[in-house]
Amino acid sequence: QVQLVESGGGLVQPGDSLRLSCAVSGRTFSDYAMGWFRQAPGKEREFVASINWNGDNTYYAVSAKGRFTISRDNAKNTVYLQMNSLKPEDTAVYYCAAERQSPLFYYNYGRQSSYRYWGQGTQVTVSS
Repeated sequence: QVQLVESGGGLVQPGDSLRLSCAVSGRTFSDYAMGWFRQAPGKEREFVASINWNGDNTYYAVSAKGRFTISRDNAKNTVYLQMNSLKPEDTAVYYCAAERQSPLFYYNYGRQSSYRYWGQGTQVTVSS
């Protein structure tokens, strides 16, 4: 079993930055591809970013590209989401997700169904 625990959420103002962390335990972290998703109030959960097992390949939603950066530290069993230039529309619960690395990841990285393991989420609120 893989356990994921997100942290780093909070209340920030528009234009601020925030870094989310997701600590993973239970299995060999470097065996897993990782993703970040978010769910805003009244909306479905959506893809934000993903990263393959060694960090060589990253993928972003259009809304995140250029402002967010996903990264991982396999020595610390942690994946990060650096969020810059935050906007009110970025307000959501952010979820970390994991799935064992496979060739299918490179085609399905944006699908929620591609990830078997999920964290509990961390709230990000962007408001003035």
